[in-house]
Amino acid sequence: MGLYKRGQVWWMSFTYNGRYVRRSTETDNKKIAEKVFFKVMTEIAEGRWFEKMPGEDKTFKEMMQKYMKEYSKRNKSLKSHIRDKSVSDHLTNFFGDFTLSKISPKLVSEYKTERRGKGAAPATVNKELTVMSHAFNLAVKEWEWIKENPVTRVSREKVNNQVERWLNFEEEKTLLSACQEWLKEIIVFAINTGLRQGEILDLQWGRVDLFRKTMAILEQKNKGKDTLPLNAKAHEVLKARARVRHIKAAHVFCNGNGNRIEARNLLRAFYKATEKAKLKGLRFHDLRHTFATRLVHAGVDIYTVQRLGRWKTISMVNRYAHHYPESLRPGVEVLDKVGENFITFLSQSEKDEKARATQPLEITGAGNGI
Repeated sequence: MGLYKRGQVWWMSFTYNGRYVRRSTETDNKKIAEKVFFKVMTEIAEGRWFEKMPGEDKTFKEMMQKYMKEYSKRNKSLKSHIRDKSVSDHLTNFFGDFTLSKISPKLVSEYKTERRGKGAAPATVNKELTVMSHAFNLAVKEWEWIKENPVTRVSREKVNNQVERWLNFEEEKTLLSACQEWLKEIIVFAINTGLRQGEILDLQWGRVDLFRKTMAILEQKNKGKDTLPLNAKAHEVLKARARVRHIKAAHVFCNGNGNRIEARNLLRAFYKATEKAKLKGLRFHDLRHTFATRLVHAGVDIYTVQRLGRWKTISMVNRYAHHYPESLRPGVEVLDKVGENFITFLSQSEKDEKARATQPLEITGAGNGI
């Protein structure tokens, strides 16, 4: 028992209720560490010391700062880190000055109510709770600040993932007529590949094979690579881009300086075009929905749709199936064939039976019998 140094910080060790306890004094000054240690020993002797986790007096703001600096910035993509920064700001505005020990499931539930009251979508609130829960998990398991994560006891908001918006061919024609040429190429490419906005803007010539009509997509989350085929329309867009390719440009879709197009500039132009075309409620991500819906309309099986769109699970693709019941018709028509085959079998059996009944009876015997 006593004081010992771990790195630059002094720690104390002692026995409490028959259990060995180690706690940081949170100082690199030995004299201050000794005072902290003797204070704890006095409180234990007088029965006034209660075991506390070292981070119970930390504020929520301190936890999120540590999370952003030590986890989000190091382990997530730049886009995800920027999104986490926005989420962290919303959370800190509400929980910032609360110590971690004071944040309860009830308080988290109140946060949900406030966010929904301010117009935040259910999916947005759920993403914020996911980041908050992850930070608490690190505080529990790795940093050893607290004992439990209060967010795990709070239900998530119900999200309606039913897809209701996609472009029909007439709407596509109207939208394209309202676009500048560079935006028109991106929209046509998006509809015919199903790529996400970031994947389109990140696409580089080194991942495109015009001869084989394929492109390689690098997954941001699992760092994997998918090689996908190109249909004729997507291939034509790439060939057109190749003919006017900027000498300094690595990206397929670039601005006049040969640099990657910024997402905010793309979306600004896109929504200006949708307004001009009078297409209400259309988001850029709906071009990906259009891709999947048209495949289903054409009778492409769900598994192939999943592979082409790189959805992680079949359940994420099943929401498109209801758009075109005719794609399921071959399945039930199998029953008709089974019935027809059975009737044919019965008819043939009856004919064979009648044929056997009309044939003369043949009697065979040995020697000079009857």
